[in-house]
Amino acid sequence: MSNVTRARFALGTAAAFASVGIARFPANAAEYPLKYANNLPLTHPMNVRALEAADKIKSESGGRVEITIFPNNALGGDGSMLTQVRAGAIAFYTNSGLNLSALTQACGINCIGFAFPTYKDVWTAMDGDLGAHVRGALEGVGLYAFDKMWDNGFREITTSTGPINGPKDLSGFKIRVPVSPLSTSLFKALDASPVGIDFSNVYTSLQTKLVSGQENPIVVIETVKLYEVQKYCSLTNHIWDGFWFLAHGETWNKLPKNLQEIVARNIDAAAEKDRNDVKSLNTSLASKLKSQGLAMNAPATGPFRDALARAGYYKDWKKTFGDTGWAALEKYTGKLG
Repeated sequence: MSNVTRARFALGTAAAFASVGIARFPANAAEYPLKYANNLPLTHPMNVRALEAADKIKSESGGRVEITIFPNNALGGDGSMLTQVRAGAIAFYTNSGLNLSALTQACGINCIGFAFPTYKDVWTAMDGDLGAHVRGALEGVGLYAFDKMWDNGFREITTSTGPINGPKDLSGFKIRVPVSPLSTSLFKALDASPVGIDFSNVYTSLQTKLVSGQENPIVVIETVKLYEVQKYCSLTNHIWDGFWFLAHGETWNKLPKNLQEIVARNIDAAAEKDRNDVKSLNTSLASKLKSQGLAMNAPATGPFRDALARAGYYKDWKKTFGDTGWAALEKYTGKLG
């Protein structure tokens, strides 16, 4: 069975659990019952693969470790979940570099606009020195980040008003962005009007016309059904972002070393599978979104990059991230700005 076939089978299986809002593995007998919370539906590849990993961890640990998964903001919005994992109320949490940059600036460095042309560039950087740089920053705020970053995909722009063919189409455009200075500054530099809104309120903000558009990866656009409230999707690939799989530092350190090895190995293996799933789904879901009425276009990225350079966007963020962080980024992207 191929990875894509297995993923689709798993997606259907996961959907059966979605109605109850909490994944399996009731933590009632394990020596180490651990909660994992995130903001995505159970049908998203991240949760599909996390469920598989939880199965294996339970089996390989002889039942000593059981992971209960709370998907789709079941334990609150991103801000609340981040507070909970930092306090130890939950053991594991996944979120994007964009959102985590509010906690420690280094997390957002992979989200610099139009930095990575391809997935090859992304994974070379995030599995290399750039990823190590970010994990060190997370450790400094009491969080353990697993070695492998999970894919969230390149971000695309959807609108209810018309396609985005170039920077001029963003002038004055009211767009939802994550509550993140990186996203806000990117779209301000492109003369848009970004509005920071928590992920749990994206659909409603589009439905009520609070904003005219948003930006997210293809997989997210499809899984949360944004095509129901948007008409156009412009494949700008303006930011690549992924999910850091985080653990509360003290909780992680209390796990015996042999159990840490079991958990880490399975979580990182699941991350690799998630990467393959998302890459495959990007292609198939683009066609599916077209059939669901979302008009697609792929603008050239050069004009956007040039507009950012003229606005001083790259120069300003280099100052923010500092010479060490920026050098780690440009080691993989080449000179920016």
